[in-house]
Amino acid sequence: MAVLVVVPAVEHAFAAGDEPGEYLDRRVIIWNLFFRMMTIAFVVGAVVSGTIIWQVWRFRESHPKAKPTPYEGTDW
Repeated sequence: MAVLVVVPAVEHAFAAGDEPGEYLDRRVIIWNLFFRMMTIAFVVGAVVSGTIIWQVWRFRESHPKAKPTPYEGTDW
């Protein structure tokens, strides 16, 4: 994941052209980087949220296959 963010950032840092008059529009580059990072953040957040929801649903007390662990005892 870090490579996806670092490589384009380094590429833009060294992207100054040899010809006079070749300029980078930093606003465009900054917004592009922002949207890339927000896309990554939303994907990671969705995966983490989905995992938490699945664990809560799977390991709830009323689940038919739920069994107490040896640490919880067997008194129910």
